[in-house]
Amino acid sequence: MKKTSALPQYSYSLPEGFIAREPASPRDSAKLLSYDSKTGRIADLVFRDLAETLPSGALLVINETRVVPARVTLAKKTGGKVEILFYVNSWDGKTAVIEGISDRKLSVGDRLFLDGKELCAVASQSENVFSFSLSISPAKLLSTLEEKGAMPIPKYIKGSPLSERDLKERYQTTFAKNPGSVAAPTASLHFTPELFERLAKRGIEVCRLTLHVGAGTFSPVTEREMSSGRLHRERFIVPRATFDAIVRAKKEGRAVIPVGTTALRAIESIDLDQQATEDIASSTDIFIRKPYAFRVADGLVTNFHVPESSLMCLVDALLESKKAPHDILDLYRHAIHEKYRFFSFGDGMLIT
Repeated sequence: MKKTSALPQYSYSLPEGFIAREPASPRDSAKLLSYDSKTGRIADLVFRDLAETLPSGALLVINETRVVPARVTLAKKTGGKVEILFYVNSWDGKTAVIEGISDRKLSVGDRLFLDGKELCAVASQSENVFSFSLSISPAKLLSTLEEKGAMPIPKYIKGSPLSERDLKERYQTTFAKNPGSVAAPTASLHFTPELFERLAKRGIEVCRLTLHVGAGTFSPVTEREMSSGRLHRERFIVPRATFDAIVRAKKEGRAVIPVGTTALRAIESIDLDQQATEDIASSTDIFIRKPYAFRVADGLVTNFHVPESSLMCLVDALLESKKAPHDILDLYRHAIHEKYRFFSFGDGMLIT
């Protein structure tokens, strides 16, 4: 029996073949739907045109998290195989306990092995999430996952022609730096060194933060989340220099444009009135939906999202806050008509 959706207003039908199973090559050759929320004008461009399309003096905010190949097949003591997706996004990388989910039934006390060596044991369980006690150091776990793990690409990307080696490169931004995500900030996948050069020549400032993306980003919105107004929690760090750049841009009346919903969630979770004397390390469970008064973001670079998702809520809330003449479904209908590619490896959209 199909579960009732908590967000039926964001349902849409996507024709077969519109889900991108591999990214554009080169990255910045993807399509770009540029939407001017003041005039309602839609322009069909190429992503490398972003530099010439952004408002003059805009500040771009990018997320330099790095995806960890956190999906790994382990063996139980009985010899049975089990696939674990470690929740590296909610882990500080220092403690000896890490959460994750399993594709098989596990019991507290089960020991799990990789290449004949014990990796971890099941410490506890809460619903479908397990806590694993590590038998190796946290640093060794990360290096093991980098070597042996698989990229946790979304299940809707079926039949990707990319090898695991290719996925480790292509499901990663060109500027990924800080490991901790179980999903890529996909709007950033389109950026190339050449595009950054074009942005610099146009005087577009770029600043960086880190928000580690969790598996909850792909989960359906629950009735509990709808009633509480809170979503899955994700850790972020806003460097002092980025905080100062955002404050300066807002004072000068320049547009602050986050690249991706992850960067947007982070900057909407900080207080610009505080006196930041150091990097801001925090976490957020903010659920951005209509009506929402945006305090920091003036626009957004994003991809086309899964139906009935919290990400669609966020984008539509931005459109409403800007009093745009079109809503998100209007823009998606245009994208489908113009044969844009959807989801993680798909094309991009700029809202100004």
